[in-house]
Amino acid sequence: MLLRRAIELFLEGYFSTCQRSRHTIQAYSIDLGQFRRAVGPRRRLRAITPERLEDWAFELKEHGYAAASIRRKFATLKVFFSYWVRKRRLEGSPLWQIRLDLAKEEVLPKVLTLEEAGKLLKQARRELGQLPRVLSKSTDAAFLALRNLAIVEVLLATGMRVGELTSLELSDFQKEDGCLTVYGKGARQRLALLPDNRSRKILTKYSRYRSRVSGNSQTLFINVFGGPLSTQGVANAVTKLAESAGIKRRVTPHVLRHTTATLLLENGADLRVVQTVLGHSSILTTQRYTHVTKGHLETTLKACHPYRNGLARR
Repeated sequence: MLLRRAIELFLEGYFSTCQRSRHTIQAYSIDLGQFRRAVGPRRRLRAITPERLEDWAFELKEHGYAAASIRRKFATLKVFFSYWVRKRRLEGSPLWQIRLDLAKEEVLPKVLTLEEAGKLLKQARRELGQLPRVLSKSTDAAFLALRNLAIVEVLLATGMRVGELTSLELSDFQKEDGCLTVYGKGARQRLALLPDNRSRKILTKYSRYRSRVSGNSQTLFINVFGGPLSTQGVANAVTKLAESAGIKRRVTPHVLRHTTATLLLENGADLRVVQTVLGHSSILTTQRYTHVTKGHLETTLKACHPYRNGLARR
């Protein structure tokens, strides 16, 4: 069986019995497509050798891929080859015969300061200006400015992933409760609360105008053509707002997610609460934000530790 056909059948069969989000399915498809192009379009499934897999890992590294990205691609291959072992099309996975030494990199999340986050929100409000009474087209500049403000408000208020934001539908916003139903990784569902009246009012106002704008999609956030807004579209809007606000470094939706987590911890939120807010399946993922807040931790310890009150002298 050709590798190309094996990938097609895997994507059809594996995800028919294994519930995953569309973003996960897309990531698997991209990784496997990249692997197929690397080994050649006419390569057969049984002809994939451990040596060729090692060569691909080296090629990815040479092209500047981070260790985390290479690990993810090989995690995809692990699932792929194991699937065909279970289907008895392979006697064993070629990955069983190699060991990839891809040490985990300790990369601290990039975050905005409270002042920078405030600048971003002010710029989004400034670009909106005064809303006209009638907004019926997705091409209206005022509608797009309101959409961008709502995006920034939601991202900073909830810390949700950009893929979760673009997957939201109109029905996912529960106006009375001020929350959103979010479908995260692994199709896990959670509620994202909007903690203040300002973000609730902005999203309520946007959803009201959004319901009047005709489009071919039920997604909450739409693009200029009335279709679903892409993750890249969100990233472009956030980056442009940050540049206009005079923030000197690159700001992405993921930076806003990290910022929300860090500011929550610095303001006394429990780690388990932050885990729930972010939708992390493991608290170990959430714990990396404790490194970012080291300065805040040190200040708190100096102010509150018993040593300050004479314990060391007793």
